[in-house]
Amino acid sequence: MKLKMILAGCLMSAAAIAQTANDPIIMTVAGTPVPRSEFEYSYNKNNTDGVIDKKTVEEYVDLFVNYKLKVQAALDARIDTTTAFRTEFSQYRDQQIRPTFVTDDDMLAEAHKVYDQTVQNIGPDGLVSANHILILIPQKATEAQQQDAKRRIDSVYTALKAGADFEELAKQVSQDPGSAKRGGALGWFSRNQMVKEFEDAAFALQPGEMSAPFQSPFGWHIILSKGRKQLEPFEEHREAILRFLDQRGAREAISERKLDAGVKASNGTVTKEQLLEQRADSLAAADPEMRYLIKEYHDGLLLFEISNQTIWDKAAKDETALENYFKKNKKKYKWDEPRFKGMAYHVKDQADVKAVANCVKKLKFADWNEALRKSFNNDSIIRIRVEKGLFKKGDNKLIDREIFKVTDAKVDSVKGYPIDATFGKLIKKPQDFTDVRQLVTADLQDELERQWVADLRKRYAFTVNEEVLKTVNKHE
Repeated sequence: MKLKMILAGCLMSAAAIAQTANDPIIMTVAGTPVPRSEFEYSYNKNNTDGVIDKKTVEEYVDLFVNYKLKVQAALDARIDTTTAFRTEFSQYRDQQIRPTFVTDDDMLAEAHKVYDQTVQNIGPDGLVSANHILILIPQKATEAQQQDAKRRIDSVYTALKAGADFEELAKQVSQDPGSAKRGGALGWFSRNQMVKEFEDAAFALQPGEMSAPFQSPFGWHIILSKGRKQLEPFEEHREAILRFLDQRGAREAISERKLDAGVKASNGTVTKEQLLEQRADSLAAADPEMRYLIKEYHDGLLLFEISNQTIWDKAAKDETALENYFKKNKKKYKWDEPRFKGMAYHVKDQADVKAVANCVKKLKFADWNEALRKSFNNDSIIRIRVEKGLFKKGDNKLIDREIFKVTDAKVDSVKGYPIDATFGKLIKKPQDFTDVRQLVTADLQDELERQWVADLRKRYAFTVNEEVLKTVNKHE
């Protein structure tokens, strides 16, 4: 036993040496070695021919290092241990892993089951193709309506026996909207797909034979038999059945059955989650593409969450930081033309024009909506219609006419609110960060990103093997 363990250890060491030789370490980030294959996977995926801003290998190094540093920060913050992260990651991983439990033979066996069941459902009488003409009889039809329907079907039958074209007549008079436009064609059907009266009549005919008028719960019919056959051999339907199975989620059902069988075979000592983890580990060991695909999503989730906490969410919600950034960088934010900061509104009563203005004139712009709602639209009666915001010429016709003095601006009247008014002020440049919030938020995020990366580069050590870097995409 001891000798076996020593031999196994030697074999593992030899494999590791061979792997290192074939896939040398291209960099070490925060103590974690990165093989060349991982860098190549990321570089090649993000620098395809369709990418506008393609990077050289050297240019990509800094981006990749920054990415790895952020992932390390997320790991140190233990984001990967949270329930939310583990749940989302496992869901994605399982989407990649579950299909691997299903082989082509599994799908083929399932297709045979569908075919065999279809043959059984069709039965010995096979399939019939037929066209029909229907004259409807309404539910609870009167005697007069029933007699009228009978006269009409008899008239159609007489015309057909005299040589009228069945398909043309079906298009003209049949009251089955689904088949009439196709000349009454119903396609192939088997027993138990039609009402009994129709089925009995259709299967009693020989190809080319026409039935006499007969009645079903829908009304009066005449059938022209177009053909009879047994279902074609499996191979003729194979591809169509496989497509049908894919559309119906058969692969997911098969993988679920196999996982259930694995749990049952272990007598409950192994869970589905553990089986999926084992499968993921096995595939990752055998297939670098799968290994890096799963790792990419794992690290991408970490990057998203740590970036959201450190930069995106912080910048978007920190009003003080946004205001301070705007004050320090006011000169960056200019407009080519003035804006109207205010509202266009429509009222029923002339007195409300001044009342609306008085309601908001001493308030912060951000508080206008709530004040107007409470004062004028707080019950079932809507007294005013308001559009509030930062408007440039062309954004609002009423503001164009009243504020920007566009003489040909045609203002559409608001039904029930005949009096139009505006309130606010014309400003030549942004007054505070809320006037250019999206721009300030994006700029603050960029600044926080730069500061964060600089801090990470000080906090974590990293090295790049320049000799290995020269061999990226240039080795056998």
